[in-house]
Amino acid sequence: MKKGFTLLELIVVIIIIGVLATLGFTQYTRVVEKGRTAEAKTILGQLRTAEVAYYQENGSYTTIANLPVEAPTACTTTHYFSYSCAAATGTCTATRCTAGGKTPQSTLAYIIALDITGNWGGTPGYY
Repeated sequence: MKKGFTLLELIVVIIIIGVLATLGFTQYTRVVEKGRTAEAKTILGQLRTAEVAYYQENGSYTTIANLPVEAPTACTTTHYFSYSCAAATGTCTATRCTAGGKTPQSTLAYIIALDITGNWGGTPGYY
């Protein structure tokens, strides 16, 4: 009697490995992208602190140009996100770069926002 696997058994195993690899890769890319949001959360926290200080001194919020935080307002090769702050509310947002930012670029331009009270918002699943 010969020992070994039939062609059907080998094909089933290859299909199962392929499905598991696809699921693993999808989860891996999501975890890596979540890691990149750490940049946005750090800078948004600094912007929020600067907005609070600006409000205490001037009685109003301001745009990112008047804050002492280095945060690019357009996509640059040094950051994964571009940043902005609304002078009316003090809410600052980070938008994921899909072109012109630090590589690799995202295929989805999602947003992470931090308001003046410390509440996170933006595109669900990314903040």
